[in-house]
Formats: sequence, structure tokens, C-alpha cells
Amino acid sequence: MEAESTSAAGPRVLVIGAGVAGLVTATVLAARGAAVSMIHRPEPATRASHFAGGMLAPWCEAADATPALVVPGVEAIEWWARHVPETCREGSLVVAARRDQGELARFARRTSGHRMCSAAEVAALEPDLQERFAQALFFAGEAHLDPRAALRALAAGLTRRGIEIREGEVAEADHAGFDHIIDCRGHAAAPVLPELRGVRGEMLLLRCPGVTLRRPVRLLHPRIPLYIVPRAGGVFMVGATMIESADRRAVTVRSAVELLNAAYALHPGFAEAEILEAGSNIRPAFPDNMPALRRRGRVLHLNGMYRHGFLLSPHFAHRAAAIVFGEDSIKNGEAA
Repeated sequence: MEAESTSAAGPRVLVIGAGVAGLVTATVLAARGAAVSMIHRPEPATRASHFAGGMLAPWCEAADATPALVVPGVEAIEWWARHVPETCREGSLVVAARRDQGELARFARRTSGHRMCSAAEVAALEPDLQERFAQALFFAGEAHLDPRAALRALAAGLTRRGIEIREGEVAEADHAGFDHIIDCRGHAAAPVLPELRGVRGEMLLLRCPGVTLRRPVRLLHPRIPLYIVPRAGGVFMVGATMIESADRRAVTVRSAVELLNAAYALHPGFAEAEILEAGSNIRPAFPDNMPALRRRGRVLHLNGMYRHGFLLSPHFAHRAAAIVFGEDSIKNGEAA
């Protein structure tokens, strides 16, 4: 684990935003001895990371993204395991209905870090899926965590270091007295980041004691691929919608029906699940759907996490720290 700094004699840094990017960045900076202050909007439910799946799945995510995220994603698993001991390293499983076996073969071609499992192997990994899938892809090196618990753990760690996490809106006057300002506000920074767009994601939290899963399971489908992530107490996060819209509306009926139908297709036991929560929020994304650092005057923006917030925040936080400590540089407006 990174050594805790006992003093704050380093550069004075204001981190704006207390979602996953902001909390990870503040944690990395504080560990290096920066004098960190944080400010954020008071409502946690306005943060996209509040609705994240918490999958640390670099090989699976590379199926629809650049393979360049695999190495930093693998490093992120180690980072989270050090900072959140409850990080679960049981791998992830990718399955498809018999009629969609072509989707499974396509996913295998587009990814690495997996092995093909027989029906018997699927049953050994997830007994509740016995005789439901003829084969599956098992990504043994992947992991997952509870996003809300992980964010609370990071905030508690910062508090123990004596770092104040202040609630409120940021005005230009708040920049005074700081050597660096790092803006991690996500889609709220769109007015000053013209390339940033919003992608709405929707999720359900279900309580279903009748189903047991040890790891995230992705159910491939040509129209709406589904993932189900187990959490404590028989609770599951169900998600996967990606809608090109910055409209902060509630979960639509169509999305809810599709997510529930897909969960039922994975296991009929979900028919008896209790719906605990239906939520949606806006993922911030740049044109290539990859995070980046942008300089706007005195402000360094860390943004564009899209669906990779937990997976790539540690990597970009370390890059931001390198800029703060003079080990790297970024020109005004330049992407990093």
C-alpha cells in the first residue's frame, strides 16, 4: 500500500469532484505528500460512479475498446486490492444463449486473457448456472468491488490523513491559494470541455437470495448485452444500457423490461427478485471513449471516464500526479 504522508509540504492541490476519479486522484496525491483539498457537490447520487457496476475487467472491456486499456486495467486491480481489501478477485464469466453462440465466438476473438469452459466447468465455477449454458469464457484474472463501499473507503482514508472533503459549488475565487487545480467533475465539466458528451447508463439493484453468484456474469446478446455483479447480502447490480444522451431522466420502462428479461434469461430465480433501486446517470465520454487529461488555463481536467472509471482512474491519477510534481507536462488544451 502506498505510504501515508505525515506532512503536507508538497504542492497545494485542489481536487474538484468526489466521484471515483476525484477520490482516487486525491488519494494518489496525498500519498505523495501533496497538500490536498477537495470540494464536491453534496449529493452522491449526482455522480456517475454511484451507479457503476464495479467490474475491474480489463480483458472484457477491450472487446469494445482499445487494447491499450488492458495493462493499466490490470494495474488497477492491484491498486484497488491494496486500498479496498474487500475487492473480490474471482474472475468473470461470459456466457450466451445457444442461439447466440456466434456472439460468444466473436467476443472470444476480440479479447484475450480467457479460456473456454465446458458446461461442466461452468457448473463448477457457478453451480447455480448448472445446465444453463453449454460453454462460457472465463477471465480468471479479473475482479470486482462494490463501488459505493469502495468510494466510502477512499473518503475515509483521506479523512484519516486530515484532508477535508468540503461540500459546495466551486467559484473561480476558490482557486486562489492553490498551486494546481484538478477538475474531476465528469459531465458537469461539459461547458468548458467542448468534446465531452454524455452517455446515459441505467441500472437496477435486485435482492435475490435464491440465486448465488461468486463473480460478475456477462450475458451476450445482439441487442442488449447484460452484466450481473454480485454484492453482499444476496444483492445484484444489473446493468449495461448505453444511450447516447445527456438527458438525466429516470430509468425508462423499455430499459427496465430489457434488463429484467435478460436477468431472467440468465437464471429464472430472478423472477422472484426484489427491486431495490432503479437508477440512471450520465457517463462523461470523449470521442474515442477513453479518459484523457486536458489543460484549460490553470485547471487540469481529468475526465472522459465513460464506463472505465474504476478501471482507469488509478492510471490517470498517477499521470496527473506526475504533472503536479513536475515529472511530466501537458500543454494548454493538449490531450494526455
